[in-house]
Amino acid sequence: MPVRLVSADAELARWGSLLDSVAAAAGDVPVLLAVAGKVGSDWPKPGDGQTGRLWELLASVAGVDVAAGRVFEPHLDAQAILAQAGVVPEERGGVWGVFAAEGPGTRLEAKRDGEGILLSGAKPWCSLAPLLDRAVITAHTETGERAAFAVDLRHPGVTCEDPVWVARGLREIPSGTVHFDQVPALPLGGDDWYFSRPGFAWGGMGVAACWLGGAVAVARDYKESLAAAAERGREPDQIALAALGETDRILTSALQYLARTAELIDGGALSDGGALPDRTTGADRSAWSEALRVRGTVAAAVERVLSLVGQNRGPAPLVFDEPYAKRMADLALYVRQHHAMRDDAQLGKRTLTGDHPW
Repeated sequence: MPVRLVSADAELARWGSLLDSVAAAAGDVPVLLAVAGKVGSDWPKPGDGQTGRLWELLASVAGVDVAAGRVFEPHLDAQAILAQAGVVPEERGGVWGVFAAEGPGTRLEAKRDGEGILLSGAKPWCSLAPLLDRAVITAHTETGERAAFAVDLRHPGVTCEDPVWVARGLREIPSGTVHFDQVPALPLGGDDWYFSRPGFAWGGMGVAACWLGGAVAVARDYKESLAAAAERGREPDQIALAALGETDRILTSALQYLARTAELIDGGALSDGGALPDRTTGADRSAWSEALRVRGTVAAAVERVLSLVGQNRGPAPLVFDEPYAKRMADLALYVRQHHAMRDDAQLGKRTLTGDHPW
C-alpha cells in the first residue's frame, strides 16, 4: 500500500506497479538501483509544484522496504541538485549518489588545474559507491569553502575501500571511504551554493519522508498483528489499543505536517535557503529552520513508534518474522542520520533570533 500524503486513491493506484517492482527487488541492490535510475528522471523534484507527491513516493518506497528508500532517495536528491545547478538532462544519466559527509582523518580537496577542477583526497560515508555511476560530492576548495561537484565514479583515479560494515540494519547499504586521485569534476554552483540553496533544506526533508514511510509500515505491521490475533480469539487489551491509538495520532500529525510543509515549498514560502527570515517582507521562517523542525518532528515520531510497537509486540516477531525484524533494524539505523539534540540546539539558536512561526 502506498503511504498517503497528498494524493487521492485513484492517484495512489498509479504507483502500484512501481511498488510491486520495489517489493520484488527488495534486498537486491543492483536491481533496486536500476529501478531508481529508470524512474528517477520522471519523478517530481522539490519546489516544482509537486513536492508533496515526491515525498509521498519516497515514503511509499520506504514503506515497502526501508533499505529501498535508502537506495532511491540519494539518486533522486542528486537529480534535483543537478537540475537546480542547471545541468542538462543528457548529462544526468546513470545512477547517482550524494556524498557530503565529513569525517576525522579524511579530507577531499578540489583544485583548479588549467581550466578544469581535479579532486584529490578521501571522502567517508559513501554509500554503495562501488555500484554507482556518478555522484554529487562536496570538497574543500582553495578559498577554504566547501563546494559541490559532479564526478564520474568510474574514473580510474577513484578507489573504493571495502567497508567495515557490521550494522544489523541496512545491511545491504554499506558505507565506506572513497579515495580520489586527480579525478576531474564538474563544479555545481559557486563555493557557497550547495549549502545555501533552498534545495539543501528541501532534500533534508525528503530524507524525513523516507523515515516516516518506514514508520507507517511498522505501524501497519502492528495493526495487522492485532487483527490477526483477534481472528484467533485474542482480542487486544486496552494497553495494546492505547499503543495503536497513540501510533495513529503521532503518524497522522507527522504526515499532515509534512504535507503542509510541501505546500509552503511549492508556494514559495520556503525558498530562502539557510538565511534567516527577512522581516521587511513579513517572512516568519526560513527553509533551513523548517527543515530542522520537520526532521526533528519526524525523527521523534519514528522513535516513538519504534518504541511503542517494539514494546507491545515483544521479542517473538523480532526473532521469527524476518520482514518485520528487518524493517525495525533498518529504520532504527536510518533515523540515526538525524543529529538529535545538536539539531535542536541549532534550531534553538535560530529561534532566539525570532526565526519561528509563533
